[in-house]
Amino acid sequence: MLDFEHARHRMVEAHIARRGVHDKRVLNALRRVAREQFVDKGFEEFAYEDSPLPIGSGQTISQPFIVAKMAEMAEIEATDRVLEIGTGSGYAAAVLAELAEHVFTIERHRPLAQQAERRLNAAGYRNIEVRVGDGTKGWQEKAPFDAIVVAAAGKSIPLDLQEQLEIGGRLIIPVGEDPYSQRLVRLTRIAANKFEEEDLGGVMFVPLIGEHGGHEENAPSAREVRPPSLPRQIAGAAEDLPPIDDPAFGAMFDRFGSRRVVLLGEASHGTSEFYRARAAVTRRLLQRHGFTIVAVEADWPDAAQINRYVRAEERQSEAQPFQRFPTWMWRNTEVSEFIGWLRKYNQDVPDHAKAGFYGLDLYNMSGSIATVLAYLDKVDPEAAAVARERYGCLMPWQNEPTTYGRAALRPGYRTCEEAVVRQCMDLFERSMAEGDGALLDAKQSARLVASAERYYRVMYYGGAETWNLRDRHMFETLDQLLEAHGPDSKAVVWAHNSHIGDARHTVMGTVRDELNIGQLCRERFGARTALIGFGTDTGTVACASDWDGEMEVKDVNPSLPNSFERLCHDSGKPSFLLDFGRHGQLGDDLAAPRPERYIGVIYRPETERLSHYMDSSVSRQFDAFVWFDRTSAVTPLSMSADSTGKVPDTFPFGI
Repeated sequence: MLDFEHARHRMVEAHIARRGVHDKRVLNALRRVAREQFVDKGFEEFAYEDSPLPIGSGQTISQPFIVAKMAEMAEIEATDRVLEIGTGSGYAAAVLAELAEHVFTIERHRPLAQQAERRLNAAGYRNIEVRVGDGTKGWQEKAPFDAIVVAAAGKSIPLDLQEQLEIGGRLIIPVGEDPYSQRLVRLTRIAANKFEEEDLGGVMFVPLIGEHGGHEENAPSAREVRPPSLPRQIAGAAEDLPPIDDPAFGAMFDRFGSRRVVLLGEASHGTSEFYRARAAVTRRLLQRHGFTIVAVEADWPDAAQINRYVRAEERQSEAQPFQRFPTWMWRNTEVSEFIGWLRKYNQDVPDHAKAGFYGLDLYNMSGSIATVLAYLDKVDPEAAAVARERYGCLMPWQNEPTTYGRAALRPGYRTCEEAVVRQCMDLFERSMAEGDGALLDAKQSARLVASAERYYRVMYYGGAETWNLRDRHMFETLDQLLEAHGPDSKAVVWAHNSHIGDARHTVMGTVRDELNIGQLCRERFGARTALIGFGTDTGTVACASDWDGEMEVKDVNPSLPNSFERLCHDSGKPSFLLDFGRHGQLGDDLAAPRPERYIGVIYRPETERLSHYMDSSVSRQFDAFVWFDRTSAVTPLSMSADSTGKVPDTFPFGI
């Protein structure tokens, strides 16, 4: 049984207060309102994630931080009468009712209004009135109001709402048509015909629908399905891809050959087509466009062994690379084939043109996690079980906050922290002493030693700081590789879509304060960067159900009806390249945030909407997108056999 009260207090302390809400009355109001009572059935365990959740009618329950921030900016007093526009789940109205004498709230969707009213009554709120109607017109019969809070973005501030403010009243409303240029505005009525306007910063809301909202009643909201014409627009703009093994496939990406950095994504860590396609594009960039660096989302020590092999350098270790979970991510036939090709390619080019294979995860994350689990298995099996669950949720689209709370607050975790961090440091120091010195210059080594302990300590507890520290280090590794190879060097990066798509245009950046390699590359290299995402609708994927679990091959659920993937599927095209730079209008039409699927090494189809989707603006997140409507799982090397039934020689993987 989840301790909702404890989770509620932790959310307020860990997210709301730390992010800048300081009004004690507002913080206490959030502590009193049971958010789990305002979410749909089955979503209760996610109630104290600081993010929106779906509630039907294409709408969402508001993010707690935004509710708290708007309430604080409204400066609500205990004797105030407050008007809320956009009742939604009723959660925000409940928070406002904890602060004000009376709350009047308007919802345009009748089913939502009725459901919210039932929830508010069940929660014991008797100072809230719910009405179905056009919120842009306000509630004239109940005016004037000491505060008006609007939970949707208008193109301008509706005049009716301004006129229904009491003298001295505050109106809080997001303003702006583009979701990525909206501003939160506070309008204070100074006198009968005088108002003072303040800009409170950038926000992202669904459009305000109504007669005076600037948006038509039937216009699609930022979180609703776009018109049927959008899949047809995608079909018209899509460039059909030839078979991956056809040399013409790689040639389709010549347009990015002049970039300094080309980042190739993947929507999962276990899909064959993504690996094969990235290999085909990379071969083309190496052969025709002067790229010499292949940098991948892999542990540095393991990738260093591959690098020595492809460059025919003296082997420094007999250890087999990529032996830790998830082994299939790099120990698969698709990668093995590319590594074999890369070694042969290097034999036929001069030394200055030889390509290297480098891991960006300098801290050997999988090895570090293995060390943590091994230690906890010995001293505290219950803590080890919590750790396994938490490590399965390290990705930013995994909405399972209760796991973080149990890990961070459990006494066993605090007791084990110092010993675990020390073990991780020992692992790091041994890896530094064992070699790879030819690839790490002194400056980089000093940087790693200086920050290793902080990384391990942060990784142990998880959260946004863990993600940001890791992606910053991966970017800095990439940057140093480019610097070491000279001013004309070029790099291809293989990493998950969540790493290579610009985080500023996803929930990662707008809600979680997370950044990633794609964002940092755009900031560092500007137009010399190409961010290319990959996606699919259905098929199979190699994955696990939990961290450190056995590899499984699972069916991929068909994409959600209102997702970007569904738009691509509905285009009717089996595979294509969508170049947003060549289709400006389509890019603008796809800019509205909508669910996008992310599958890592963990795939839980039974909770897919919460576990594997987050709202993203795909045409801003990526420069281009590669689509395969149906895909298949990678083949782990241990499962691969030739026609005689024998496992092939796949050195340097050592099988």
